[in-house]
Amino acid sequence: MARWSRSLLSASGVALLAVHSVSLKAAERVTPPTFAAGVGVVSLNLVATDPQGRPVPTLHASDIVLLEDGVPQEISQFAQEEWPIRLSVLLDSSGSMVDVLPVAKRAAARLVRTLGPGDAAQVARFDRSLKPLQETTTDKDALVRAIEGITPAGDTALFNALYVTLKDLAHAHADGLSRGAIVVLTDGEDTASMVSEDQLLDVALRAGVAVYPIGLLTDTPGLRHGPLPTYVLTALARETGGRAYFPRSLSELESAYDGIARELRTLYGVGYVPRTTRTDGSWHKIQVQSHEPNLLLRYRPGYFSPAPATRVVTAGPVLAR
Repeated sequence: MARWSRSLLSASGVALLAVHSVSLKAAERVTPPTFAAGVGVVSLNLVATDPQGRPVPTLHASDIVLLEDGVPQEISQFAQEEWPIRLSVLLDSSGSMVDVLPVAKRAAARLVRTLGPGDAAQVARFDRSLKPLQETTTDKDALVRAIEGITPAGDTALFNALYVTLKDLAHAHADGLSRGAIVVLTDGEDTASMVSEDQLLDVALRAGVAVYPIGLLTDTPGLRHGPLPTYVLTALARETGGRAYFPRSLSELESAYDGIARELRTLYGVGYVPRTTRTDGSWHKIQVQSHEPNLLLRYRPGYFSPAPATRVVTAGPVLAR
């Protein structure tokens, strides 16, 4: 069960990050694939596209080869619709978003309406702090109402919001297999976070959740924008198997949300039991190769092995050919 939480950030000279905490009701779930108790299952999201970037919806397990640390692995589970999506929608509600929010809210509402009957989402806005608006639910109308109620004010604490959300979704993935994703929209530089870029990227590597940042580059008349952290947003998408978008107009913004919706509908859930199991916290590199030379695959490039008491680790959707 996903939840928004209070998170403590440890960093030199960094104080407490306060975040609203709300409990979430259990969302309707599609039963995920099951494995024997005690088996260390690695799960990952896989995106397959053609050279034009269009999702390929007809991939089979026999079409790919999966390697961990260079050793071929047997794919135990390969599915698309059976693994539910757990989505977090984050919208920048800082003051600079005043002219952008109407279009952004309309596009985000359209995104959540594409979710399937077993999928669930949560909604939050962020300015100086993260403000949860709708707990995890399968109720699309409730999600849309939460999005429509967002109003702009304040500074931008983008890294804080992403850090907390990644930690929450990583916790949610500990009890089963699902396709976790965060879609976050912002239009300017981070002006208020206590989380560093390195802290954010570290937690992203461990979370097993795909991040889809949308960095709006259009100018808003009458307001001054700082530079977008495009490098960090691009790295965040790359290291989690997501995709970064940088639209220059409001019409391109809507297209970005539509592209994410198409990709979420065609994510593949892949599960395997490593031939060599370690519980030392070490990094394990994942490679997925296609028998089709023109197929482009995106996935998270690896995972950290669990502590001895952990049974399930995740690795969600690096551009490979």
